Amino acid sequence: MVDIDTVDRVLKVYRDAWVNRDSDKILTAFTKDAVYHERILQEPFVGHKEIKKYWQNKVVEEQSDIKFKLLNVYISGDVVTAEWDASFFNKKKNKRIHITEVAIIQFEEDKIKSIREYWHSEEV
Repeated sequence: MVDIDTVDRVLKVYRDAWVNRDSDKILTAFTKDAVYHERILQEPFVGHKEIKKYWQNKVVEEQSDIKFKLLNVYISGDVVTAEWDASFFNKKKNKRIHITEVAIIQFEEDKIKSIREYWHSEEV
């Protein structure tokens, strides 16, 4: 069972890695064989190598001026449901994007074993 202190610490790493566009820092939140399902109807990214490549391409290369606000966290055993609100400037679209997201996160000890993200975004 994961505790709230671990969840808070890991979600802070996630937030800081996103806001600071840090593809090395994000890996410290994940197990080596973690599964990152950014778009649930597409294939997930598996393991540190794929997660870093995704983060580098999607976050570091495409986004800037990232704002993140954690809204809710629910814990049930080793599964966490987190809801957040975020916005960023998308360099490819040359537009600001607003996103609201729910992530279902499975923990293994003190790291993310898997994450499934469900989100909706809009240009603002």
